[in-house]
Amino acid sequence: MIAALPARPERAALEATAAGLMGAIKDKRPGEEVAAIAGDLRRRIIDLYEVRVAPRQVPDLRPAAADYTTHCAVCHGAAGRGDGPAAKGLTPPPADLTDAARMGQHSVFGLYNTITLGIKGTAMTGFAPLSESQRWALAFYVSTLATGGEARGRGAALWKSGAGKTELRDLRALVMATPRDVTARAGADGAAVLAYLRSEPSALATGRESPIDFSARLLGESLDAYRRGDAAQAHQLAVTGYLEGFELVEAPLDAVDRGLRTRVEGGMLRYRTLIQSRAPKETVEAEARAILSLLDTARQRLDAARLSPLTTFTSALVILLREGLEAILVLAALIAMLIKSGRREALRYVHAGWIAALALGGLTWLAAAYVVTVSGASREVTEGVTALVAAAMLLYVGFWMHRHAHAARWKAYLETRVQSALSGRTLWALAAVSFVAVYRETFETVLFYQALWIEAGPEGRVAVGAGFVAAVAGLGLVAWLMLKLGLRLPVGWFFGVGSALMAVLAVVLAGKGIAALQHAGKLPVGPLDLPAIPSLGVYPTWQGVLTQLVLVVLILAAFGYSRRGGRIA
Repeated sequence: MIAALPARPERAALEATAAGLMGAIKDKRPGEEVAAIAGDLRRRIIDLYEVRVAPRQVPDLRPAAADYTTHCAVCHGAAGRGDGPAAKGLTPPPADLTDAARMGQHSVFGLYNTITLGIKGTAMTGFAPLSESQRWALAFYVSTLATGGEARGRGAALWKSGAGKTELRDLRALVMATPRDVTARAGADGAAVLAYLRSEPSALATGRESPIDFSARLLGESLDAYRRGDAAQAHQLAVTGYLEGFELVEAPLDAVDRGLRTRVEGGMLRYRTLIQSRAPKETVEAEARAILSLLDTARQRLDAARLSPLTTFTSALVILLREGLEAILVLAALIAMLIKSGRREALRYVHAGWIAALALGGLTWLAAAYVVTVSGASREVTEGVTALVAAAMLLYVGFWMHRHAHAARWKAYLETRVQSALSGRTLWALAAVSFVAVYRETFETVLFYQALWIEAGPEGRVAVGAGFVAAVAGLGLVAWLMLKLGLRLPVGWFFGVGSALMAVLAVVLAGKGIAALQHAGKLPVGPLDLPAIPSLGVYPTWQGVLTQLVLVVLILAAFGYSRRGGRIA
């Protein structure tokens, strides 16, 4: 049978393991040894060929007892002892589903397959006419018949105290686990937790799925959708898997392995591009396998560093520095410009802008957390649009500053500043720039800190707070240095440097805006063989690079025209 599977380099190893299994059966080796070889072979086949082994959602077990009575009790009996009215004369007899030793060898996934396909040569027929969700619920119900209420009660208490969170971390792990294997690895307590979760799989939903596990799960669902021919659904699942999962751990991963973070991000982008281009299934599957391997490596790197206060501190520091540096540069430049212009009374417009942005960002997060659902794609679209708007506004301010970078024009400006240069419209534009520069990152920054706060656990929260405070201090130092330096520069130099800074930030934000819209799946992705430089807004796609190049040409042309004698604003 394995020889009939699609060709893969790893298939030869599977064939060797299968031959070993056949040899163990022929030699009548101990049952535990045969079961171990068979289990290993099963897991490797599932991993290699990405077989979906878990239900699409947590099954509702409430109708399962009635389904058991209707379809199973006639042979297996009302209690599952194999003594139903139709059991007499059947060869082999129906299984005793209350036999703990027998049922200890079965996973819920195995029971689901038996219910779906039946067992050849027996009276056990498949129940394919039942819906998939009904068959999963029935499999869970049958898996509980060999355990008593006492064991499940103890398992519930253990689960609530934190036991089993690693061994049975998600629905896939739950349906693949057998009582015998769990007992061997985690003892009687682990078996009790398994018994409880089999009876109450919805309890998994109350446990927090890690962002990386979420990304891996949705990547598998995306691949399933692509195999079915539903490329649109596959693409949407891939987008959600990145934005709602991996993106939330980018900062912690940056602190321990920036190169790995870049490879995962690039792989996910390539995977979505392959889906959009309707690439062959084999190519898409190969990319998905590579991403899953990288995600597993990322999980291991984060797990290894999770207990390190230094890693937690660095992650908290990086989040705010990364997300806030551009905003603080813009604010410092605007404030210095107004002070240099002798218009301190106009500072309230800039302050009103960033204060309103922080307040609205906080309200947006509260609404998303408690009132409405804001998807990762919506967040990314918001960030992308505001980045492009901010880029346009920075160009406006930058051109204004450039026109006043020459002594003669500055003298004319001083003579007419109240009537023209800093008109009410310009002041409100400065307030808008201040608002957009801060708001575009506020909501996402809060989400990143929320994810880090949960990941760090109680023992790591002091490090999170310390990293945040250090980042605030760092940004404050940057702002102070900019103000001090800016106010010491001659007027012409100040406006020249300020206009250049605004232009550079506009190019950076334009690149980031395009990238954000691509991450949200709103713009196509054309890969380029270039390194990503996120701090400059450079990402390896021709859409982003072309946008930045066009913007650079326009800026140079506009600045050149201004130097030749453009009219003062």
